[in-house]
Amino acid sequence: MVTPLRVFVVDDEPLARNRLRELLDDCAEALPLSLVGEAGNGLEALDKLSLTPADVVLVDIRMPQMDGIELAQHLNKFPQPPIIVFTTAYDVYAIQAFELHAVDYLLKPIRQARLLDTLNRVRLRAPLGGEVLQQLQPESRKYLAIHERGKILLIPIEEVLYLRAELKYVTVRTIQREYLTEESLTALEQEFASRFVRIHRNCLVAKAKIEGFERAMAGPGGEAHWTVKLKGLNETLPISRRQQSIVREFG
Repeated sequence: MVTPLRVFVVDDEPLARNRLRELLDDCAEALPLSLVGEAGNGLEALDKLSLTPADVVLVDIRMPQMDGIELAQHLNKFPQPPIIVFTTAYDVYAIQAFELHAVDYLLKPIRQARLLDTLNRVRLRAPLGGEVLQQLQPESRKYLAIHERGKILLIPIEEVLYLRAELKYVTVRTIQREYLTEESLTALEQEFASRFVRIHRNCLVAKAKIEGFERAMAGPGGEAHWTVKLKGLNETLPISRRQQSIVREFG
């Protein structure tokens, strides 16, 4: 017996979701599948998909709060990431980008034959790589996805005070608390170069959160060094000798 393909739909337009439901019902006559859920935006989709696994996610690209490509980046970090198929009314240049990177997409208005063909093919595909998604959307994400106790927590990047590498994890610090992510500090620095500055080989701080700098007194046998004070944080963070030019740049 063939296991039904589990499909999840994400689109901010109720009419578009209704249309896809109808098309999936029609496709079910030729291909075993089940609609396991739907969402009206990327944030809702992440919340639901963390509880309801899917094999394929049909994702609209242009959505408020979190667009389809950023949603795909977060879904790609699931232990068993689903196959992403973008649904789009994008112009020809965006379609060419999808084709160049062998990204599955459905051009709106979606036709049943095209949807059925895509669903038949995706069974044989691997999830999209993070590099491909980054090339499709070179802008940085608005959120960091933190996996914690079986749930996904979305941390707005604008709330992050600093990112600090510790052993195999990176600590993500907000005013409220600390989180841990397995993303590399180097990759985060490259993605968010306009927002963070390196103060130490293992630490990036948010430029907008810098409140000031303090000269720390040296301990016995040590040298005095600069530290940075961040808004809303009581502790100060040490600045390495190599990175002390930021004191002049932001001071």
